[in-house]
Amino acid sequence: MTQTCEPARKQVTLYTDGACSGNPGPGGWGAILSYRGQNRELSGHMPNTTNNRMEVFAVISGLGALKEPCHVDVYSDSAYTVNAFNEHWIDNWQKNGWLNSEKKPVENSDLWKLLLQIIRMKKHEIVFHKVKGHAEDPLNIRCDELARSAIKEYRRMNGEQEAEELPPAQASTVKPT
Repeated sequence: MTQTCEPARKQVTLYTDGACSGNPGPGGWGAILSYRGQNRELSGHMPNTTNNRMEVFAVISGLGALKEPCHVDVYSDSAYTVNAFNEHWIDNWQKNGWLNSEKKPVENSDLWKLLLQIIRMKKHEIVFHKVKGHAEDPLNIRCDELARSAIKEYRRMNGEQEAEELPPAQASTVKPT
């Protein structure tokens, strides 16, 4: 009797971060895929979103960019994202018909469902790791830069200016969003 062995999965590291200018407001996400010392940066933006949505979308985008099943270590400064898996919130949400412990609809269930679908379809093995945000981790810092740059790009594309970019006389009249 012969057995077929699956080839070993590639070991990939995924760093992610999300940001939002206002909450809700224009949002951005950044992701860095690392494999054998090579990094690939991804980023994007969305209008009228929240920070939590951008955090989850960064993971979706990073995992979705992988072309084959991998073992992925996901590093995020988002307790919301990491705890959904490590504290088994997502398992409970599914068992409870996407209701939280207070019997209310789970926020961002559309993105959580999409993330689960990508994990299943791509057959990734994933371990989530919490990192301290804006600390000494260079890849976390870079993801934050990517997410914030994506927001700036969104604002540029839509003819918006950030308060700090306005001439000094106008800056005091602009309310933060």
